[in-house]
Amino acid sequence: MRIMALTRRILRQIVRDKRTMGLLIMAPILVMTLLYLVFEGEDYVPNIGFAGLPVPLTEQIDREGAQIREYEAVSDARKDLEEGSLDAYLTIDGSLPQLVLEGSDPTVNGEVMTWLRGAFPESGQSGPKTEVHYLHGSSDMGVFDYFGPVLLGFFVFFFVFLIAGVSFLRERTTGTLDRLLVSPLRKWEIVTGYMLGFGLFTIIQASLIAVYTIYVLGMVMEGNFLLVLLVIVLLSFTALSLGILLSTFANNELQMIQFIPLVIVPQIFFSGLFNLDTIADWLSWIGRLTPLYYAADALRAIMVRGEGVGAIGWNLVLLACFSLLFVSLNILLLRKYRKI
Repeated sequence: MRIMALTRRILRQIVRDKRTMGLLIMAPILVMTLLYLVFEGEDYVPNIGFAGLPVPLTEQIDREGAQIREYEAVSDARKDLEEGSLDAYLTIDGSLPQLVLEGSDPTVNGEVMTWLRGAFPESGQSGPKTEVHYLHGSSDMGVFDYFGPVLLGFFVFFFVFLIAGVSFLRERTTGTLDRLLVSPLRKWEIVTGYMLGFGLFTIIQASLIAVYTIYVLGMVMEGNFLLVLLVIVLLSFTALSLGILLSTFANNELQMIQFIPLVIVPQIFFSGLFNLDTIADWLSWIGRLTPLYYAADALRAIMVRGEGVGAIGWNLVLLACFSLLFVSLNILLLRKYRKI
């Protein structure tokens, strides 16, 4: 009887918490739906250019399984390759075919090589001997080198978001925030103070993660490490301000953790960890509404392709805008409520 009494109390407690009840049902459904939509997308079709190939050779090539663009000049094909609109281009050096891969995505490289092996049906399964060159990376670049920058951004965002949210929630539940609200401090001063206080530790944490990942685990690093730190710091402040914002709507640590499947998990699906070109257009745009999408794109550009500020400037601006947006919302909430 005592066991049944305890069981009934737990059940009543869960049923009364509508948020927990909703998440117990909806969160797994949301995650499984996203997994289905990501993995059941269309097969990736590589974009391949023909640059200066003789007509007899192009007539031998089976074009099925690829989107082909033809170029008169190799320089035009290389320009499109550098801009990311091509995955590879095929040209000829003397009598030997030459394939130049963009190279930053091992999965796409594999799709191109698979297409190439079946592109010359009259010359045997492997086709004529082809030299393979890489614009970025090499044949030795592993999957971790490509996915690593995305995972680096994700884990920084995840831990900063969680720690900031729980810490700010504790400030509310212990009454510290209430005392600050009746002090002479302005609302923006309170938010700024919390941002700077928590921000110092999040910067240290994020920097240590980046240093360890790149220099201890040996993740590929083609660009400037200081740019990586800049992206990580901006992402950390975005996660910090978002964590503080969402903690406003939580009454305890459990409710704060419940935001993870709604706020954090969907971002990983649209951050570039999976190829968004294979996802339906009506779904892939979600990624562009999330800060992790721009951080992961910037980190990959720096670490894998060795690009500089000019290539990631827009990403940096958008990350800063996300931070300012969340900080502004925090200030508005403090102005609206005497006690959050």
